[in-house]
Amino acid sequence: MERLNYIARAEGRFTVAGAPEGYDAYLAAEAAKRRGGVVLFVTADDARAQAVAEAIGFFAPDVTVLLFPAWDCLPYDRVSPKPDIESTRLATLAALANRKKDSGPAVVVAPVNALIQRVPPRAAIAEASFIARVGTSVAHDALVGFLVKNGYARASTVREPGDFALRGGIVDLWPPGSDDPLRLDFFGTSLDAIRRFDAETQLSAAQIDEIELLPASEAPLDPE
Repeated sequence: MERLNYIARAEGRFTVAGAPEGYDAYLAAEAAKRRGGVVLFVTADDARAQAVAEAIGFFAPDVTVLLFPAWDCLPYDRVSPKPDIESTRLATLAALANRKKDSGPAVVVAPVNALIQRVPPRAAIAEASFIARVGTSVAHDALVGFLVKNGYARASTVREPGDFALRGGIVDLWPPGSDDPLRLDFFGTSLDAIRRFDAETQLSAAQIDEIELLPASEAPLDPE
């Protein structure tokens, strides 16, 4: 118990040597709970990061786990990172940028390759959001402008995170951090409904009342 309190109170970088796999995840979760804040757990690779995240979810289901995977390509490469990887990274960055003092304990699990890569400024992530509620007036042009400016790719059919499609009064999109794509149904300028839908069958499912859209790319290109 005293050792756990000592680890939880430690500031800055702290190395725990000799802890078996699984127990180190328990230590990180306990440290986050006792600190009531954020703990960063650094792993050797993405596979280990996934295992640690699952272990923390088992030992401490009340602790928020934020995965921050590394890109699956090199910087300045001719290919971009996979959309689901960039989506997870952006969702984690947004969660950290919008944290408050009473947000509760959380553990960020990241491989070392993810930590040595530059990320957008905190202010850029915190300010780049678009909130839409059912029953309110939403400017269609403003929504499309936000999607284009923040890295969403226009497609005929939404198939993966970061895609959006326009079909008359319906806007389909797949925002970062969402397990399913969303279908926004407009009646004129009024947002009539927001529904989740299946990317494979394109069939609508559960309805939700509000969404907060995040950027789809860590490096959106604008005139500036």
